[in-house]
Amino acid sequence: MDKPVDLIEFEMMLLGRHMHLLSPTARGAVWRLDRSAYILLGRIQVEGPMSIGQLSAAFGLDASTLNRQTASMLRAGIVERIPDPDGGMARKFAMTEEGERRLAANRAENLEGLAKVLDDWTAEEVADFAAQLSRLNRDVERLDGRPWPRD
Repeated sequence: MDKPVDLIEFEMMLLGRHMHLLSPTARGAVWRLDRSAYILLGRIQVEGPMSIGQLSAAFGLDASTLNRQTASMLRAGIVERIPDPDGGMARKFAMTEEGERRLAANRAENLEGLAKVLDDWTAEEVADFAAQLSRLNRDVERLDGRPWPRD
């Protein structure tokens, strides 16, 4: 790895692999959301009910991929189809109480795992890393043209 960007790419690959290992109950937990459900629920939580078309625009995924993912989420009882609250023709996916509960539980487990990993970091190191990671994500989103809504 001759350049810093090589090391960044390598470490991001490893980070993607390790994220699901952060929580002690992540492996084999029946209630654990899969990655796509976790991300889709996170977006629906921020934006409210979304149609397949809106999800496609938000994630750059084709409708068939989203239909498979949302069908699985419907079977799991973590989303439901509702009429468009704004009166549009397309039905939208809204998070159910079970979806909210599972998303919150998964997020709490992720945070607990991250807290363990960062336990010996200083508050300044954690804040600096968070700022740099946020900058990286925002720059990727800017280039992709699909920013993630943030508070």
